[in-house]
Amino acid sequence: MSEAKISQAGATHAGLKSFAGVERFLTEVSGDARRAGYVLLGDDAFLMEMCRKGVMRALVPEEMKDFCLHDLDLGQTSIFEALDLAQTPSLMAPFQVLFLRNVKTLYGRGQKKEEFKAIDEYFRRPNPQALVIFVADYLALPQDIRRMDMTDKDRAEKIRETLGDVCGVVELQRVSEEDAMRWVVREAKAKGVEFSEDAARELVDALGSAGGAEMMLVASEVEKLLLYAGGVGKATVEVGDVETMVSAAKQRSLYELTDAISLKDAPRALGLLAGLLNASEGGEDAAIGHVFSLAKTYRQMLVLNEKQVKDQRAMWQVLWPGFRVAPFAADALIAQARRYRDRGELTRGLRLIAKADLELRSSPADKKLVLERLVMRLAGKGQESEMEGVGA
Repeated sequence: MSEAKISQAGATHAGLKSFAGVERFLTEVSGDARRAGYVLLGDDAFLMEMCRKGVMRALVPEEMKDFCLHDLDLGQTSIFEALDLAQTPSLMAPFQVLFLRNVKTLYGRGQKKEEFKAIDEYFRRPNPQALVIFVADYLALPQDIRRMDMTDKDRAEKIRETLGDVCGVVELQRVSEEDAMRWVVREAKAKGVEFSEDAARELVDALGSAGGAEMMLVASEVEKLLLYAGGVGKATVEVGDVETMVSAAKQRSLYELTDAISLKDAPRALGLLAGLLNASEGGEDAAIGHVFSLAKTYRQMLVLNEKQVKDQRAMWQVLWPGFRVAPFAADALIAQARRYRDRGELTRGLRLIAKADLELRSSPADKKLVLERLVMRLAGKGQESEMEGVGA
């Protein structure tokens, strides 16, 4: 997805409650009230990218990106090293921004007393020319927070207890369906196309979940519908257009890609990946969104596999609100999950996806190549796929 798509503000987001927290965060980061650190809490990829792009616009000049932007995985870089980097003035850049991913490693086995002591000491005397952002995208915040999974509630509470006093906590709750519909109408209008309210509702309903709108998917389909409208000379998108395009989108969805991967059909998987990229206006720029969707699908399959789910009725019982599957893909995903006899293969897949995500956020020369390597490794066989990932 293009940077303009993620970062567009103004009329598109104005007055939409679901985006208010992100807008406050970006206003604060851009001004004198900026804190030394923040936690981005939630797995909504669309809102996460809004935050990231907004921070980069405000604090990371494009020509200085290689010197002042740091994407670090706490599974590979210790918190001590990350904080030392934040505390050390850069000779090449006047300001540094550090995105610290894989925050859950701070809450693994052991009490991590030394780690949190180091965090507390850093934020007592932080470097005023650095911004540290903890990316806690391993838990889901549904639009209705009362429906939040108990495990994620406990995780969020631990983060607030340990980081809330020294960092600002930005809650990235899923976008409500009403706000998603308004966003669709405004986004289309900004590009000279009228998107009927009924069509917007049909689109959001088709791509949403119990936890709120799936904005990455919604935004991607809006791009395609606007291209479609322009290609056939239409000034308005109606319900029929949505039904036609979303049906086609389902056929080329990531569920087909994961189906090919689960069958170890690498040639078909690579073909489906090419189709996904060609269908996205942003092309390679949509890579992060595809990786996010892959990660979510793998996590869903891991739960279905562990619970030995065999039908949709059992599926709705084990997948919590905000983590459920689009109805049209339910049976297909159950079948895919059951193909994995070794749950370790799914966890290895998640590790490979996480590595690809980190690589994509480091601005590689060829994003398509990163995705193709990922798909080849996922479609490999067990240990072989993991070893390829390690040796790259």
